[in-house]
Amino acid sequence: MNEQSYLEFTGLELSPKKVVYLKFILEKGGTVKTTEISSSLQVDPSTTSKTLNELATAGYLNHIPYRGVDLTELGEAYAEFLVRRHRILSLLLTHYGLSSEEACDEVSRFESFVSRNALDKICSSMGHPMFGVCGEINHEKCFHEEHHH
Repeated sequence: MNEQSYLEFTGLELSPKKVVYLKFILEKGGTVKTTEISSSLQVDPSTTSKTLNELATAGYLNHIPYRGVDLTELGEAYAEFLVRRHRILSLLLTHYGLSSEEACDEVSRFESFVSRNALDKICSSMGHPMFGVCGEINHEKCFHEEHHH
């Protein structure tokens, strides 16, 4: 994937449900079986297959028949952004009195609706934190405004 296509995504391309799938697959690493995704996310196998096919058609996943799915280069970059977004927003909420667990739960309800542009500004205003409440924050593939000048 070239840097240009990465720069073009807004962070609002996927439904909250698909965000959960990509983050789960990234967390597992490598090829993940459809049945594992269904049972872990407590989703009907036919719904899981349909969602995975949509993500594959959109270029986020490779579907390996009878084996499962793994992330494409785009899928991995996008999933890393999704994890980064979750961790930055969770950290932000802990600054306003929520416990780590409350912040994590709360962010899970709205994170899919926060644009990459807004997230980059929040991250910048927080001084690009390296650790969030749920783990390390990776800025490696993060294109902040100051890099564009």
